[in-house]
Amino acid sequence: MRESAAERHDRLLELVRRRGSARVSDLAGQLGVSPVTVRRDVEALAVRGLLDRVHGKVSWPHREGAPGAPAPGGPGGRELVLGMIAPNATYYFAEVIRGAHEAAADAGARLILRISDYRPREDAARAAGLLAAGAEGLLVAPGWKEPHDPAEHGRWITELPVPTVLLERRGVPGSALDDLDRVCSDHAHGVLLAVRHLTGLGHRAPLLVARADSPTALAVRAGYRQALEALGLTAPHPVIDSVPAEADPAGFEAAVGALLAAVRAGKATAALVHNDVDAIRIAQRLGELGVRVPRDLALVAYDDEVAALADTPLTAVAPPKHEVGRYAARLLVERLRGAPAEPDGPPRRHVDLLPRLRVRSSCGAPPPGSPADPASRASHQPAP
Repeated sequence: MRESAAERHDRLLELVRRRGSARVSDLAGQLGVSPVTVRRDVEALAVRGLLDRVHGKVSWPHREGAPGAPAPGGPGGRELVLGMIAPNATYYFAEVIRGAHEAAADAGARLILRISDYRPREDAARAAGLLAAGAEGLLVAPGWKEPHDPAEHGRWITELPVPTVLLERRGVPGSALDDLDRVCSDHAHGVLLAVRHLTGLGHRAPLLVARADSPTALAVRAGYRQALEALGLTAPHPVIDSVPAEADPAGFEAAVGALLAAVRAGKATAALVHNDVDAIRIAQRLGELGVRVPRDLALVAYDDEVAALADTPLTAVAPPKHEVGRYAARLLVERLRGAPAEPDGPPRRHVDLLPRLRVRSSCGAPPPGSPADPASRASHQPAP
């Protein structure tokens, strides 16, 4: 994918921020572009007050005197500027962003947003762009996808010169990243709600169909293991790896085939599927193959973005996305405006907000013959 001018500007700003100053000729080599392009970029950024330029060198601006800097003042009056990095602005994170924006507006602050498109190597450059634009604190949801990403692409967050709150992301326990404020959904609790609901209807442990391409997906997988252990259950089948149908049609068909075989073999009467889009497509495909939801398979989706819009509205675990954004923005404003009560400031916070289970039609009636089945209960009632 060709790099846009905005993305190149972010990389340039990150290089200057880390060094304090740099020669224009050196920046050209590091960015992999011509000196003419760098001089044009530097000119544009200097005009906006995002860099200081003197005699072939550029430096990070002194914020108090730089053009375009936040209006002077103290915590009691001036508008705060909050920066936010999100991996996307559509599925899932749209609500997180809305919540943060609402909380910022309620506090008289302005929120500016950068999107990373799940490219964690570019997150630091996005942050530099926000800082250069005047952000005084950051809300950061890194574009991590792999288990090793927090260790490999997280150090820059701990080196930021402004208060920072992690959103829907966790650092490795014991790491410097784990010492930051963070606000997250408790996905393990969300999975437990789904498993408990299905077993309460008389199903055995549900089968998990899940992706493995995001921190949420990995948390759902870990939460599934924890839920089964907490409830004393055994998985009826190994976790089925799910993939986007449009990106990997063969992989999607393989996932559907594995679930279909488990249902027909009597190994599964219920399933939890991450995420909504996959759950809807899987339910549609199963119907084409003769397995209907909820008649033959009770199904719970995870995310609750579009689950209610399925032909058979899907019961879904709904992480508190909007509330995560609101709480994180309020926490950041508090950090920026609050006077420290202790020499090192107030304690950092790790906040876990609990998902809800929204029950719809896709779980249907209890499976025939189960203790929760009304017909089964009636057959065991004593004769009048």
